[in-house]
Amino acid sequence: KNQKIEFEKPYVLLCERKISMVSDIVPALEAAVAQRRPLLIIAEDLEGEALAACILNKMRGQVQVAAVKAPGFGDNRKATLADMAVLTGGDVFTEDLDMKLQNCKVENLGQLGSVTITKDDTVFLNGQGSKEAINERCEQLRATIAETNSEYEKEKLQERLAKLSGGVAVIRVGGSSEVEVGEKRDRFVDALNATRAAVEEGIVPGGGIALLKAVPELQKITVEDYDQSLGVKLVAKALTLPTLTIVDNAGESGQYVVGKLLDSHTSEKDFNTGYDAASGQYVDMVKSGIVDPTKVVRTALVDASGVASLLTTSECVITDAPEKTTNTPAPGGAGGMGGMDMDY
Repeated sequence: KNQKIEFEKPYVLLCERKISMVSDIVPALEAAVAQRRPLLIIAEDLEGEALAACILNKMRGQVQVAAVKAPGFGDNRKATLADMAVLTGGDVFTEDLDMKLQNCKVENLGQLGSVTITKDDTVFLNGQGSKEAINERCEQLRATIAETNSEYEKEKLQERLAKLSGGVAVIRVGGSSEVEVGEKRDRFVDALNATRAAVEEGIVPGGGIALLKAVPELQKITVEDYDQSLGVKLVAKALTLPTLTIVDNAGESGQYVVGKLLDSHTSEKDFNTGYDAASGQYVDMVKSGIVDPTKVVRTALVDASGVASLLTTSECVITDAPEKTTNTPAPGGAGGMGGMDMDY
């Protein structure tokens, strides 16, 4: 119904190639049945007689089994399967090592605390691999990242490192209605995205303070003509608007607060000082937990300048004209009430 499979304490069969023969899959199935545990198969593909055998055993209720295609291609797939083997404490059946599926034993199967499979993702929880082996694998990946010059290879290696070294948390969102659950879920998604952005590039004081404190730096720019001077003034004004809008929405004077913060910003020590609109006090924004991801603030400024530049160089801008609303008089009433119009 939910297009999701959840197994508790499954065995994991890792294979680099396609599995098509029944004889290849029987030893793993027998091991899972003997231990009364689910079986997760990760291979290039599962087809033919092997697939039919898995479906038949599943329908008869003899064993819980699921198959997932191994991620990636070529050497990247081999490396990813090797990472899974380290994480689960199992072995990868590969032709390079002359390991055959017919000789599969329980010791060759990996183990997990639980696994969740959807049509897009497969999430491992509590892999039973040795911590020492996982840490050693992570150090090996870090060393490879430091040595490689290819940005593509670095990106792939960093993805593998993140999956091995990063933990997984399950957040369960509940509420009294579907609308409330959806709203809470959106808040969690926003928080997760903000956290990921903060991990990438760090944080700055929130509430528009980081942009506001950049205004004095703009005033140090040397301009060559009036047009450049006008551009600097426009950017400086735009940088004050987030803080000004927040304070105005809180019922205070945005112009006064912005002016006071700019006047008091005399050194880098005052950089974190800002206005907490909730309490109406001037505080250290970072210590108070009012922060923004640097990436979000930077991207917003860059995108805004790009749109503004596009509009400046455009010969015309097309927009939808607002529709005029007309009050249509209601039809006349019954006999004796003619000429009476009613507005709704």
